[in-house]
Amino acid sequence: MKVGVPRETYPGELRVALVPAAVAQLVKGGFEVVVEEGAGMAAGFTDADYRDKGAEIANRADVYAGAEVIAKVRTAGADPEGYAAEFAQMRKDQVVIGQCDPLLGHEATKAAAAAGVVLFSLEMMPRITRAQSMDVLSSMATIAGYKAVLMAADNLPKIFPMLMTAAGTLSAARAFVVGAGVAGLQAIATAKRLGAVVEAYDVRPAVKEQVESLGGKFVEMELDASGAEDAGGYAKELGEDFYRKQREMMTRVVAGADVVITTAAIPGKQSPVLVTKEMVEGMRPGSVIVDLAAERGGNCELTRGGEVVVHNGVTILGPLNLATTIPNHASQMYARNVVTFLRHLAPEGTMAYDLEDEITVGTLITRGGEVVHPRVLELMNAG
Repeated sequence: MKVGVPRETYPGELRVALVPAAVAQLVKGGFEVVVEEGAGMAAGFTDADYRDKGAEIANRADVYAGAEVIAKVRTAGADPEGYAAEFAQMRKDQVVIGQCDPLLGHEATKAAAAAGVVLFSLEMMPRITRAQSMDVLSSMATIAGYKAVLMAADNLPKIFPMLMTAAGTLSAARAFVVGAGVAGLQAIATAKRLGAVVEAYDVRPAVKEQVESLGGKFVEMELDASGAEDAGGYAKELGEDFYRKQREMMTRVVAGADVVITTAAIPGKQSPVLVTKEMVEGMRPGSVIVDLAAERGGNCELTRGGEVVVHNGVTILGPLNLATTIPNHASQMYARNVVTFLRHLAPEGTMAYDLEDEITVGTLITRGGEVVHPRVLELMNAG
């Protein structure tokens, strides 16, 4: 089976779906790999690096023409300006694997079905133990949580650690992380390593031990958060009444923080507003908010995706596609997810559509000219 790796076309996307080390793993497992010229350059991987690991280098047209499987970082709804040209180059029953935004990118999903493409969405990976090594959302959230703290430190008019100097003692910055999922835990660990005093909150009391193991203090709030996760392990909406009570309890903690990092994103939904305008106005001038949920509207009421907002002296950052700002390591992690997923789909070197398998069924979006994912179909029909 030949796997093709085109260069990404989404504006500002610097990652690549397979890195040279991943190519070596696939070649050793009996796959062939063809990579578009310059596909990995922005992430620090040269064509020579790919050739050394057994890949063929070709132009874009030959990659699409020769490969049975196309591996992308962004495809379909996750590349709204590029998917039409991509699917036009693909043939019936050709497989494409990548981030697809299928819960919202319905027109792109329909286009994939119309082209006869077999589309797999890595964002839809079920949150089960045997799928952890294929979970791109967790991989990219690790990068985002780390980078969010660096952005906060760069914008904060203080340093993070306590320092005792001849010119006096500088007190440590206080960081508050909202959400202790993968991004939140990485943010906690990074802020702690930089020397901040770290507090964190999550609707799931069970993560208290994880927060404390990283040196953070878990903020307890007496709220009923049963049903915070769906059957697939992803966050669910909890209703406006819950979020209102949560905001009331968070107000004091937010006011005392120098840095607030929010991470509460719900697949296919608008992000819940957790930090209101009034809460921002209660923070000290010079404080920083980094909103990792900015792509879906943001957890802060004042967030504007892709922009920097300053309100009452508080800086609010709404970064988009944060993982691509560290493209080398982000690509390495993403490629590991792709390789593991490919081995799952093609254990004997040919595609095996095991429709009894939770991972295959959970990620398969289109096949045979139709949209086949039940949840995606339900959302399309509801819209």
